[in-house]
Amino acid sequence: MNLVLLSGGSGKRLWPLSNDVRSKQFIKIFHKEQIGANGELYESMVQRMYHQIKKFDVNAQVTVATSKSQVSTINSQIGKKIGISVEPCCRDTFPAIALAAAYLHDIQGVNLDESVVVCPVDPYVEDDYFLALQQLGKLAEQGEVNLSLMGIRPTYPSEKYGYIIPKTKDRVSMVRAFEEKPNVETAQAYIAQGALWNGGIFACRLRYLLHCAHELLDFVDYQDLFAKYDTVEKISFDYAVVEKEPEIQVMRFNGMWKDLGTWNTLTEAMEEKFIGQVHLNEDCENTHVVNEMDVPIICMGLKNIVVAASPEGVLVADKKQSSYIKPLVDRINQQIMFAEKSWGRFRVLDVEDDSLTIKITLQAGHRMNYHSHERRDEVWNVVSGQGMVIVNDEKRQVRSGDVVKLPQGCRHMLVAKTELQVIEVQMGQDIDVHDKRKYQLCFDESLTIKC
Repeated sequence: MNLVLLSGGSGKRLWPLSNDVRSKQFIKIFHKEQIGANGELYESMVQRMYHQIKKFDVNAQVTVATSKSQVSTINSQIGKKIGISVEPCCRDTFPAIALAAAYLHDIQGVNLDESVVVCPVDPYVEDDYFLALQQLGKLAEQGEVNLSLMGIRPTYPSEKYGYIIPKTKDRVSMVRAFEEKPNVETAQAYIAQGALWNGGIFACRLRYLLHCAHELLDFVDYQDLFAKYDTVEKISFDYAVVEKEPEIQVMRFNGMWKDLGTWNTLTEAMEEKFIGQVHLNEDCENTHVVNEMDVPIICMGLKNIVVAASPEGVLVADKKQSSYIKPLVDRINQQIMFAEKSWGRFRVLDVEDDSLTIKITLQAGHRMNYHSHERRDEVWNVVSGQGMVIVNDEKRQVRSGDVVKLPQGCRHMLVAKTELQVIEVQMGQDIDVHDKRKYQLCFDESLTIKC
């Protein structure tokens, strides 16, 4: 099964645990089936989805279509054993899917006649969902129609989904009509007609995807489309393809499918009332707390409340009201305070006008990019672990208690032998995340520099 997972989102509705680089699919709130090697008890939506896919189909070829700001987090949480189709900028779902299709054919070597299943990365589902995805792929292989959709059985008259209205009540039916997001009364009428939620899940042959892409976009191959991606028109896959395809079939899915897009819906999927250092008294009812800070939270007598705390801020909200958080978050102008990278993670500890203090955790066997800064000095204070620093092509061993001074302009890199924790202090009048120049550094497994 060739599976393309669409990973987007700006992280507004699940603030303060999410931000522009850490969208909802990367928040770790689900219990792992097995405790990780680093002692982690929880996993994120994208980790849960990937593990479910591999549990059902160990040979599934998984590609994530995502923005470049999310690549490091995906590599950190899943590793580099999946394909990643990187969008240079945001251009909505049709260009993203077109780029992923070109990536599958030109980079991964997928045959044009193979089926491709495309779906969001972040629904909360069980194993029957993946059986349905496999069946959807087989429908596409049969080639009776160009496009096969999965329609979700509605559990309530939702105003936030579009609706697919089938021609018959058979499990697989031709589509009679598509309807935009309705009000509650209209949604009830659609459901009475047998309508299904449109969850953005479909399957087709790769040949068809690339045909649609070349029909609407002027490009030669993956590299060409990637290079001109910022000039492509923003358009959704529904508008560009689905609404123009004369014959489409839909397969009903009657299993559990939840879009955990708000704090209210996310807490419904939590297996326990709180995560982190939290104390609830016996008078709390229907209250959930997620605490990513190293300080305790005490809640007393709260009813129907969600509390979330991270380096980005603290949310205390009525669960129903939490759905309307986005306009308030839009007013906040704050730098990213926490992020996962392919090499580990960092957390901002202190922000001043002319300094920034960060705690860096570098995973064993990983390293940073070899880079320099033109407008700031840095000091690394090694808190724990063992590793190596390379400064202007010269290397030295470091361990707990060592201090490394890095004047502006010097090339530097940190390599972890064991998990390495470092306090980094940046000092300058114009500290900016874009003040970074990367360099190529060639060395062998023993870190002997070769060029």
